[in-house]
Amino acid sequence: MHRALITGGTAGIGAAFARAFAGRGTALVLVARDPERLAETAAQLTREHGVEVETIVADLADREAQQRVADRLESDTDPVDVLVNNAGFSVRAGLLDEDISPHDLGFEVMIRAVLKLGGAAGRAMKRRGHGWIINVGSVSALVTQNNYSAIKAWVGNYSESLGVQLAGTGVQVTALMPGWVRTEFHSRAGIKGSSIPGVLWLDADRLVEDCLKDVARGKPVSVPSLRWKLISAVLRTTPRGLVARLSELLSHRRSREK
Repeated sequence: MHRALITGGTAGIGAAFARAFAGRGTALVLVARDPERLAETAAQLTREHGVEVETIVADLADREAQQRVADRLESDTDPVDVLVNNAGFSVRAGLLDEDISPHDLGFEVMIRAVLKLGGAAGRAMKRRGHGWIINVGSVSALVTQNNYSAIKAWVGNYSESLGVQLAGTGVQVTALMPGWVRTEFHSRAGIKGSSIPGVLWLDADRLVEDCLKDVARGKPVSVPSLRWKLISAVLRTTPRGLVARLSELLSHRRSREK
């Protein structure tokens, strides 16, 4: 693959994808909100790996910004071979809150933008006969804690559906479903994570390497690490009533960590 576009490419899992592709000599298109951090990240990757790094300053909560990134994905000038739909954040608002603006923001960035960019990349890659689309979901999609869980459940279903529609075109679609990953994601959300056993935490770089192996094998879903594969398998086969009870317990624990 010659060029990868990564949303949220300056931090966390997105930055790990950027490092992984840069290490393979793949040119990058990084999309993020913060222009200074974007420039710093691009300069570092170019300095360390000698790759071309294009940057797009875009807040994916804004639909005009979504369109600009979609236009870049459909462009035949320096075409994009890989899309990583990674941008996201924890939606901490409750489902009973009168103010639903945090939910609206989550829908824009983690549903509408994913749909918009996935469609743009899918059309362009189908036309060229090859490409990878990686949509970052979460194992939390298998529980029922909050709107973040619901959004990530949509991402997983959407990703597999997009893969069905692109079957036989040379375009591979994979949903990445990580567990807890050591990034700044949780601190930004105000989640301490102190009650989470150390064995359940994943390293972002290792997670990305595992994901890329799954993509290369044509897997529609990637759940990195044996421990999270087992946890996911258990959650998928557990009666929903028990999953709801487990989700309630997890929610109470996270509330105590605020």
